[in-house]
Amino acid sequence: MARAIVSVSDKRGLEELGAGLVRLGYEVVATGGTARTLTGAGVPVTAVERLTGVAEMLGGRVKTLHPAVHAGILARRDRPEDMAALSALGVGPVDVVVVNLYPFRQAVASGAALAEAVEEIDVGGPAMVRAAAKNWAHVTVVVDPDDYGRALSELASGGPSPEARLAYAAKAFAHTATYDASVAAYLRERAGAEGPPPELTLAFGQALPLRYGENPHQRAAFYREDRPAPGSIAAAVRLGGKELSYNNIADADSAWRLVGEFERPAAVAVKHATPCGAAVADRLADAFARARDADPEAIFGGIVALNREVDEETARLLRAIFLEVVVAPAFSPRAREILAERRNLRLMEVAGGVGAGPTYHLQRVGGGLLWQEADAVDLDPARLVTVTRRAPTAAEMEALRFAWKVVKYVRSNAVVLAREGATVGIGGGQVSRVRAVRQAVALAGERARGSVMASDAFFPMPDGVEAAAEGGVTAVIQPGGSVRDAEVVAACDRAGMAMVFTGVRHFRHA
Repeated sequence: MARAIVSVSDKRGLEELGAGLVRLGYEVVATGGTARTLTGAGVPVTAVERLTGVAEMLGGRVKTLHPAVHAGILARRDRPEDMAALSALGVGPVDVVVVNLYPFRQAVASGAALAEAVEEIDVGGPAMVRAAAKNWAHVTVVVDPDDYGRALSELASGGPSPEARLAYAAKAFAHTATYDASVAAYLRERAGAEGPPPELTLAFGQALPLRYGENPHQRAAFYREDRPAPGSIAAAVRLGGKELSYNNIADADSAWRLVGEFERPAAVAVKHATPCGAAVADRLADAFARARDADPEAIFGGIVALNREVDEETARLLRAIFLEVVVAPAFSPRAREILAERRNLRLMEVAGGVGAGPTYHLQRVGGGLLWQEADAVDLDPARLVTVTRRAPTAAEMEALRFAWKVVKYVRSNAVVLAREGATVGIGGGQVSRVRAVRQAVALAGERARGSVMASDAFFPMPDGVEAAAEGGVTAVIQPGGSVRDAEVVAACDRAGMAMVFTGVRHFRHA
């Protein structure tokens, strides 16, 4: 008689699976809770203890770690010596293994203590899954309840093809690998480890397929980590509009993290991975109007993030222009009604806070992966140094702090002009800093006069601040550290500009 071992924590579809296996003539061998569920449903089962001859021990920590189980799974049917070894042991081969693992990730997500979480680390389950996947040429291994129907159909038709068994095996190894990665990440976190890990293991599950990648000919998907931080874009719920694309999520994340930098009601517009407008105000509608007016041409077809619940007034302003995505912590019922008139507009509601970002950043390169800590350093007032003869006024200092928050999210070389809590000109992604200044000043036009300027890195020569002064900029914030700092400061003094050094750089290359 063909034999199947079934041991699952996720009981979805279990009764139908067990009954189907029995109808196909399989002896169903099951462990503890799985056996009880099947027996309760009237499905005949063989307890695993009858196969091993050893009762569960150590509080269930040991039940399937036995040659009667693993030899039956790993035996190669085309090798007489393997089959003879099984015969000598007095056990038969195992043809089907259906296993999914202890709910470790759910336990951690629920706030389980370390000792409780450790008890949810599966040992026997992964061992069976890996053994069956290794022997895919002879054994069918199924780890996903969504595959039960397909597997039963294949078994009823003479068994899965070699290609199908290989695909099941690949999925099985991915299942145990992500499980182990989750355990490793959790234990590393609990151990207080910091910095780049010597071996990087990642556990992400596919959250949703995307319409396409950066371009329509590129396939894409969005993956979510085990425990996405509350307030992160991965925790967003799409309330309406079309399906999301790769660019939608990337830009929404950038806008959402930037808007989370501000305490006052704030709005941020992002287009092609860079901010095109940002503003704060006492009212959300006013903040959005100011962000929109920062670059009314660029915001068309852009992504907007807001750090307050979207109310009716703000919704009417949003509806008036074409946008791809609006991200907010909440939308009032009336706001949702108004924005529903834009049928394709995606609304993303993110509960649990505003603007949570990752603790580290990854970038794929050919044959490798770059890892770095997230750029989460805020402006430290104690490190600010006024280096010009004139210090910034209180109003200029407030505007400089605002611009410094925004420039961190603009691609290098990056320059932001701002005044009274709103951007007026942004220059980014340029190959020289003076070009970024000229771009920002040109975009601002007359609004540059009386504005302040933030630069993500130092000025290598005076031409950048000279171009800003010609446009009417009155104060500058930048890291400092150039060999020509003295010349840059002298240029500011000649123009009557104030300048402060932060001692912190905010390069953003990707």
